[in-house]
Amino acid sequence: MDALTLAVIQAGLVQVCNEMDLAFSRAAFSPVIAEADDRSDGIYAAEDGALIAQGEGGLPVFVGAMQHSAGHIIRLIREGAVAPPEPGDVYIVNDPYLGGTHLMDVRFARPFFVDGPGGPSLFCWLQNTGHWPDTGGMVPGGFSAHATEVEQEGLRLPPVKLFKRGEMDREILSIIQSNIRVADQRIGDIKAQAAALLVGERRLSEMIARYGVATLTDAIALIRDRAAERMRAEIRRMPEATWRAEAFVDSDGVVDEPLRIALSVTRRGDTLRFDFTGSSPPCQGPMNSVWATTFSAVCLGVKHIFPDIPINAGTFAPLDIIRPEGTFLDARYPRPVSGCAAEVSQRIAEAVFLCLVQALPDEVTAAPAGTSGNFALGGVDPARGAGYVMYQITGGGYGGNAREDGLTNGCSTIGISKTAPVEVMEQYYPVLFRRFALREGSGGAGLHRGGFGVHYEVELLRGDARASFVMDHGRFGPPGVLGGGDGAPNEVRLHRGGTTTIPQHLSKDQGIALAPGDRVEVKTPGGGGYGDPFARDAALVARDVGRGYYTRDEAAALFGVALGPDGGVDAAATAALRPGRAA
Repeated sequence: MDALTLAVIQAGLVQVCNEMDLAFSRAAFSPVIAEADDRSDGIYAAEDGALIAQGEGGLPVFVGAMQHSAGHIIRLIREGAVAPPEPGDVYIVNDPYLGGTHLMDVRFARPFFVDGPGGPSLFCWLQNTGHWPDTGGMVPGGFSAHATEVEQEGLRLPPVKLFKRGEMDREILSIIQSNIRVADQRIGDIKAQAAALLVGERRLSEMIARYGVATLTDAIALIRDRAAERMRAEIRRMPEATWRAEAFVDSDGVVDEPLRIALSVTRRGDTLRFDFTGSSPPCQGPMNSVWATTFSAVCLGVKHIFPDIPINAGTFAPLDIIRPEGTFLDARYPRPVSGCAAEVSQRIAEAVFLCLVQALPDEVTAAPAGTSGNFALGGVDPARGAGYVMYQITGGGYGGNAREDGLTNGCSTIGISKTAPVEVMEQYYPVLFRRFALREGSGGAGLHRGGFGVHYEVELLRGDARASFVMDHGRFGPPGVLGGGDGAPNEVRLHRGGTTTIPQHLSKDQGIALAPGDRVEVKTPGGGGYGDPFARDAALVARDVGRGYYTRDEAAALFGVALGPDGGVDAAATAALRPGRAA
């Protein structure tokens, strides 16, 4: 196939997914999808569910997970456990143990058929995932910080047909709506999610009509093979060696002890092997990770390092990820998992960064904030006489790298979803944001410092409500690399009835009763620093102090830079703080 045709088809497949993403966000009811873009769309192979293409605006953590999900649906159909697909069908599933993440990430899968001599034949699967604000469970929003079994986290759905030959099954819908909060509002998200897949079907049909099934099939195989070879070429640039690192989850929300992720990465030939031997055993609380999420977290960590390689199954074929059986990174039923996709996956990616920065120090960043800042608030708004579930995610600092400082208020490691505008949240829910600002001083010191997190306070205006949050990096800040300092850890404070408290598990709690006037205050982590802080350009330190990022005392203690009365660098005093170095 000529290169031009191949490039056009590859871009066309991605564009199909991009249009599904756009349709999903534009039509969705919930701000977490419509504003924050907590969703993803993709195309998957008919024979095994392997990823063909994913939208550029979709969450990277869903890359590997949806591939596993499609594979499980195909397997269950072959085994006769799930009804076979027909044109117009849409399956719904959120079971974490069948290629999922947590229960709030609900996946729709639509079979795509093409006409042939013997009638319609299955060509591929169109699939998307959207974060629903609530799927039932112990607390509004589903983030049950103290859950000890998955049933406490919400409604778990195996693959079932929500749409049959284009018509919604009202009985299945009634079961769903009877088990979730503010059920009347979910129909808007359901129709948006199904409509996005219909958009994908129309656009893919246009590509089939233009190029034909045979040409498109050949192109998909070529695209996959070339992505695999590009990844192998990147791997060959590394020395043949083994690198080790560890990352820690604050606690599981039940037992107040950190969970250890031990990772070794070995380059051998054209392959990278990832081994989690030595990681903590399964935990009581909801910070277990299912295999699909663990697999996907490794993939997204590698993709962060090599952003130019297209996303498809071939991209990750050279990665040998050993299933971490017997650890909290391979959760089996009935282990709770509400924190797996949003938090544990980011610690896994962090461990990948800490390993591979040793192999490619000029290309890998220090650790990012590594938490989605999951915050849920649910209650009844007396002004509207209706229930609500508010779900918010927040950004943090990215790690510094060999070329520049880390990004401030960047999205979480696992995706490109963003914080919904506070004006939208205040319009939808009975809350007022008293503060939403940059968190000064939170970036880890370094030759290139980490980016800064955010600092916000949200106040309940009316009615009673319950707050829950599952965050991380509250016990340990994001680590710096190559001599860089750690970023500031996550902080949560509850201001209720004139008193201020800190949760026992620092960044995890659930069912906290709030009354009007009570506030929740959150400071998200800064990114880790890269390189020796005392090698940082003193003028840049002075600039950061002038902007209010650091105090004068912090500049002296962290970077060895003294400032004069005018805010400029005091060369003599700085030379004394940095012995043997130029000011």
